[in-house]
Amino acid sequence: MNSLHFTGKASYPVRMKKMIRVWDLPIRLFHWLLVLCIIGSCISVNLGGNAIQWHAYFGYSVLTVLIFRIVWGFVGSTHARFLSFLPTKKSILQYLQGKSPRTLGHNPIGALSVFALLFVLSVQVITGLFVDDEVAFQGPFAKYASSSVVSFLSEIHEGTQVVIYTLITIHVAAIWFYKKFKGENLIKPMISGDKEIDPSEEVHYLPSDLGLASKDGVLQRTFALLLLSLIAVVVGYFMTK
Repeated sequence: MNSLHFTGKASYPVRMKKMIRVWDLPIRLFHWLLVLCIIGSCISVNLGGNAIQWHAYFGYSVLTVLIFRIVWGFVGSTHARFLSFLPTKKSILQYLQGKSPRTLGHNPIGALSVFALLFVLSVQVITGLFVDDEVAFQGPFAKYASSSVVSFLSEIHEGTQVVIYTLITIHVAAIWFYKKFKGENLIKPMISGDKEIDPSEEVHYLPSDLGLASKDGVLQRTFALLLLSLIAVVVGYFMTK
């Protein structure tokens, strides 16, 4: 009597992860350019001396990319638009209670962090335009304001640094927390642009959300490049006028 032998392991169909484009290239470049500019700004201001001029250049660069991000928040791709992740009291409470569905983009708490950073950085760069230390640097708009206004804005500019460092620390801590305790890598999508969704996890998302991939084609990127270039030219004009 012949016997059957199984020489290999049983194979099962593997369900591939779903890849969804969340962050378009303009948003990813904005993110990493902002990181580099903030690092450069922090280093140059602490070096002092002639490096303070580089601090100004980094500040102008931050202003440029911030203006771009604000505009892109209205005309950019799906998950870059502010309306797609605008937090509400209800959404925040549901998220804290673990009752809200997962999101492809920013969750309500992450959205608060984004808006806080955009606001504080905007305050920092705008006040920096009026700074006058009477030694090594004078902001391009300081000459248009009274000495009392310049002094007041200079104090805000210096004091806001602590707030920025605090928000950045919270941001980095959140990235570590999600990686360590939730197994979610928040950095990878900001590099590749894509978020991997395991088929078994799709039930935790809204079906409508899973179908909202961001557009990230040549037309989108070209428009973003032209927009950034225009903003850079305008900022450069006013900074050197």
